[in-house]
Amino acid sequence: MQDPIPTTALPSGQTIPVLGQGTWHMGEKKTSAAEEAKCLRHGLDLGMTLIDTAEMYADGGAERIVAEAIRGRRNDAFLVSKVLPSNASRDGTIRACESSLKRLGTDHIDLYLLHWRGRYPLRETVEAFESLKQAGKIGAWGVSNFDPDDMEELLGVPDGGHVAANQVLYNLARRGIEYDLLKDSQSRGIPIMAYSPLDEGRLMRHPDLIHIAKAHQATVAQVALAFLIRNPGVIVIPKTGTQERVRENRATVEVHLTDDDLAILDRAFPPPGRKMPLEMI
Repeated sequence: MQDPIPTTALPSGQTIPVLGQGTWHMGEKKTSAAEEAKCLRHGLDLGMTLIDTAEMYADGGAERIVAEAIRGRRNDAFLVSKVLPSNASRDGTIRACESSLKRLGTDHIDLYLLHWRGRYPLRETVEAFESLKQAGKIGAWGVSNFDPDDMEELLGVPDGGHVAANQVLYNLARRGIEYDLLKDSQSRGIPIMAYSPLDEGRLMRHPDLIHIAKAHQATVAQVALAFLIRNPGVIVIPKTGTQERVRENRATVEVHLTDDDLAILDRAFPPPGRKMPLEMI
């Protein structure tokens, strides 16, 4: 029997799994849509109930895949979606949310994020988020691709302190957030959602990762994911298009890295020694 998936808490106290499912690049090909939905359903069966998507992904196509995956089992899923910055005016955010709800086939999104900063003032977007929350159309709201300065500005606007999460690029090869953003978020109880946790597959052939994976009878992907979720308040959202890989991702929680493993990884992927610009892809 597999270990349970660890959870972390949103500022509201609601707990969510630290191992979720991403959907970036899903919905781009009709020929793979059915299998993509099956993969997400399989992940739900295994307890990976957090599903992350966005209106941008495949121009709404990924949200439609999610809708198929959660059909008849909406209560099993914790849905995360995102509004594009070009839509993030007060009225535009509300319209974008309504469109996402239709594509997702649901009456509420559990966590709704601003995808990245744009031209609209943060106070407008926050006003829209709060309105959506009061209407029951979203459970909580957060941001994505916000660096420490962005977060400070956000926390200074009315109701900005209600931010529930920040989704950023974070993996072994891109550890810049460990210098400041990760610590700041942990101290405030704001979870970090790590997108592209496998660096879009570029980590898979690294010799040190291969060595550690063999020692644990694990895969490189499992080691890379285990490195991230060992940090309190960090959620990973790997995307996969095969059910076998879904099961592999789920088994990440069985991998427990040693101090020696972490020392090897620190030499191979040095942690930041200074403040670095937030990376994005």
